[in-house]
Amino acid sequence: MTHALLVDFQIKPERAEDFARAIARNARRSLGDEPGCRRFDVCRDPADAGAFFLYELYDDADAIAAHLASAHFREFDALTRDWVQRKAVRTWLLAGP
Repeated sequence: MTHALLVDFQIKPERAEDFARAIARNARRSLGDEPGCRRFDVCRDPADAGAFFLYELYDDADAIAAHLASAHFREFDALTRDWVQRKAVRTWLLAGP
């Protein structure tokens, strides 16, 4: 069953543009290098440059685990960890077609 990973970030204002570049790279690598990653949308609040929302679709829980274990995700996480003011992650099951 398809899993949706929803991630809400608040990034330090002085790092928002750096984060935007880093998350875009991570999204491209996830889609290109991970067979179980079906979608990776990066959304940004037009009223708050430091607010980001990710909508990711994976084949299953194993595909999410593979994403979190990937070298490109680990590099992204290490690079951006200190830029994050708040992060919330939720996993849902896709109920529709």
